[in-house]
Amino acid sequence: MPDRITRQLRSIPQNFQTRADGDDLYIEGYFAVFNSPYVLWEGAEEIVKQGAFADTLSGDIRCLIDHDTRLVLGRTTVGTLTLREDERGLWGQVKINRDDVDAMNLYARVQRGDVDQCSFGFNIDKEAFVDLGGGKCRWEIEKVTLFEVSIVTFPAYEETAVKARHADLAEIQRRKLETWRATMKNKIGGKNNGT
Repeated sequence: MPDRITRQLRSIPQNFQTRADGDDLYIEGYFAVFNSPYVLWEGAEEIVKQGAFADTLSGDIRCLIDHDTRLVLGRTTVGTLTLREDERGLWGQVKINRDDVDAMNLYARVQRGDVDQCSFGFNIDKEAFVDLGGGKCRWEIEKVTLFEVSIVTFPAYEETAVKARHADLAEIQRRKLETWRATMKNKIGGKNNGT
């Protein structure tokens, strides 16, 4: 399958936590969990495979509030955002700027449990399509370029992502039909030639 060049968003329900270390405040938790199916529609799902973030974590990645580029909580290149991949998924920790009202407000909301969801923005570099049989299928995201992670109020799968997956599936089915037609044409042609 060709690389996807459209920026994607994926959201998952996760429990983010707050932590105080002396005067420093942190929000931390998992932004992605490996091999955890996300249902796109009945019979279609998507997972992120372990290792998907391995080649991208050295990039310039930001932590945002609700994907709003004006509300930056932290950044990997300045050390206010730490991201790492482990056997469970993509774990992150953002150091809260006490002088940032938006960051302090979010910290209080996470601390109370009002906000505990996450999302991440990325491009798909490598993925696999798996036909599970019986009309069921799964996309397995193997490599991504990560741009941002967000702590969000309402995680929701982007409608555009679902539409894109529907288009992917239609293309896969079209290719299978073309292959089947070519195979049948060759078989029929071979019989007509006495082979």
